Amino acid sequence: MNAQTPDPQATVNMVTGASTSSLALILVDARKGIIEQTRRHATIASLLGIPHLVLCVNKMDLVDFSEEVFEAVRQEFTRFSTRLKIRDVTFIPMSALLGDNVVARSSRMPWYLGETLLSFLESVHIASDWNMQDPRFPVQWVIRPQFGRSTDFRAFAGQVASGAFRVGDRVTVLPSGRQSRIQEIQLMSRSLEVAHAPMSACILLEDTIDVSRGDLIVASDNLPHVGKDLEAMCCWMDETPLQLGKKYLLKHTTHSTKAMVHHLHYRLDINRLEEDSAHVLKLNEIGRIALKTATPLLYDRYHRNRSLGGFVLIDDSTHATVGAGMLEEPARPAPLPERVDYSI
Repeated sequence: MNAQTPDPQATVNMVTGASTSSLALILVDARKGIIEQTRRHATIASLLGIPHLVLCVNKMDLVDFSEEVFEAVRQEFTRFSTRLKIRDVTFIPMSALLGDNVVARSSRMPWYLGETLLSFLESVHIASDWNMQDPRFPVQWVIRPQFGRSTDFRAFAGQVASGAFRVGDRVTVLPSGRQSRIQEIQLMSRSLEVAHAPMSACILLEDTIDVSRGDLIVASDNLPHVGKDLEAMCCWMDETPLQLGKKYLLKHTTHSTKAMVHHLHYRLDINRLEEDSAHVLKLNEIGRIALKTATPLLYDRYHRNRSLGGFVLIDDSTHATVGAGMLEEPARPAPLPERVDYSI
C-alpha cells in the first residue's frame, strides 16, 4: 500500500483487501517521513489484526542513502505504533528504482544489517498466526446422498476456521447444544486423523444430530461467546451513511441473520487515534457500534480469532455490502433507544 497518495476510499479499499492478510507492506517516502496516510494505513492494519507489518522506507537514493534519515523515520513510527496492536514491525531502507535492498543487499547502505525485502517475505513465519487454541468448524454444507447404497452417509462439510479437530474428540453442535464425538474426518476420498485451520474437510459424527448450514461445531470444553446484543468496530463502506434503527442483513461465517445497529459509541479519528462523538458513520469512516441480531451469534473476539470475529453488513434492498465489522466483548453496554421496533 502506498502511504503517500491520498485516496478518498483508502479505508474501504484497505479493509477489503487486507481483511484476510497475514502481512502488510507500507511504503514511506524517505524525503517526507511519516505522514497522515502512513498513520492511517498502520492504524487500519492494527484494527484488522494483521500480525506482521513491514515499513519500507523507499527512495533512499534521494536522501543520499542516509542512515540518519532512516533512523529518524524508524523512531517516529516506533513512537506512534506503541499505541497500536501491532506485534511485529520490520523496517527496511530501500530504493525501488535502483533495486537497493529489494532483491539484493545494497552496497550503498552498508550500515543496514537486516534482510532484503524479498528475503524477508520468503522467510517470514506466518503458520503460527492461525488461532490453534479454539476449535471452530462452521458448517457450510450437509452431505447426505439420496440414492444408492450410501443413503445412511451423513457428513458436514466446511472449512476449519480455527483450532484442530481429531477423530474421537468430544464436540458440541451450536446453537442446539447437542453433543457427540467425531467418528471420521474425510478429505476428498481420504480419511484423516486430524483437520486443522485452514483446511477444508468433512466431519462425520457418531450420533445422528440435526445439523444445518450455519451451525457451528466446536470442542465441548471450549465454547464461543453467544449473544444477540453485540459490540463491534465497524468500517462503513457505502455512500449511504449508516442509519441507526435500520434493518440490515448480517453475514457471519456461514450464518446469516437480520441485524440492527442501535447505537454509535464514537467515530474513530484514525490519524489522531482519538474517539470523536458522532451520530452517523459515512463512507470510509470507522466507529464502535452496538447492534442487535434476530438470532444469537456464535463468535469469538476479533483480535483472538479473526475467522469467528469478523462479519459484514448487507443492505437488503440493494444487496450491497455496506459495512465490515470486528466483534468485541460488550465492555460498554449501550442503552436501547425508545420508540424503535426491535422485532427484527
